[in-house]
Amino acid sequence: MKIYKKTIFSLLLAGLLCFSALAQSKAPKPSDWISIFNGKDLTGWDIKIAGYPLNENYQNTFVVEDGMLRVKYDGYKTFDGRYGHIYYNKPFSHYRIRFEYRFLGDQVPGGDSWNVRNSGIMLHSQPAWSLGKDQTFPVSLEMQLLGGLGGGERATGNLCSPGTIVDIGGTLADAHCINSTSKTYHGDQWVQAEAIVYGDSIVYHLIENDTVLTYTNTRVGGGFVSPGHDFKTGKFSAANAEDWMKLQNTPLKEGYIALQSESHAIDFRKIEVLPLKGCMDPKASNFKSYYQVPDKTVCVYR
Repeated sequence: MKIYKKTIFSLLLAGLLCFSALAQSKAPKPSDWISIFNGKDLTGWDIKIAGYPLNENYQNTFVVEDGMLRVKYDGYKTFDGRYGHIYYNKPFSHYRIRFEYRFLGDQVPGGDSWNVRNSGIMLHSQPAWSLGKDQTFPVSLEMQLLGGLGGGERATGNLCSPGTIVDIGGTLADAHCINSTSKTYHGDQWVQAEAIVYGDSIVYHLIENDTVLTYTNTRVGGGFVSPGHDFKTGKFSAANAEDWMKLQNTPLKEGYIALQSESHAIDFRKIEVLPLKGCMDPKASNFKSYYQVPDKTVCVYR
């Protein structure tokens, strides 16, 4: 019995030591992160604003100032549904993206009431060039960013799903927007956000290093109508709606990263991506090279 206990203890100790060494040796170095915004100009980014051609930056909605990528409306008299996005021009499938954001001032006149201190970052988005001229949102997974309104609770790091569907807890989550468990951030303070994306398998949203939302089985879905149709149908307005309908329930494994302009000024900075080089991608050389920590899968980066 004593020998048996010693053997079990030795195995447990060896396992803990191996896990500790693995965690330490496989953790990404700061230099492994790639800055996708250079802090100087919009090189590497494409702009698409509803009603305007690709890369027409209406009234300088997207500008770079003081090392920040700023979404501004100084030249707008009214918003008038000019929803826009700025897209990094390289797609990703398995990665981490982290950044900081802050809301500023008041909403531009003409913006929808639900867009006060409301913006977002789109994950697995369709490319900028594929949107129709009048299309307001890309097919994507939106990590919704919300600012507090001076009182009450208003979570950030939520999920909205234009033209997409996901599962939460193994069950289809069919609401268009799903709240996270984050606290509320009032005023113009900077907030740190991160998304960890493993292809179509699982996505984590983090706010100030806390995991606030997890969802799985990302795919195209929800129904589609052509731009300009009534949203009362519950379907998503998209260019080439018939083509998207044929892709219903198709796994959404990769796509582009885009930042929103939704009528309220917002600043972004320190926008960095850590490519995970496979991990849960069967085609990658380091498929299944990962280790588990509580409530999270951590890819081996090498």
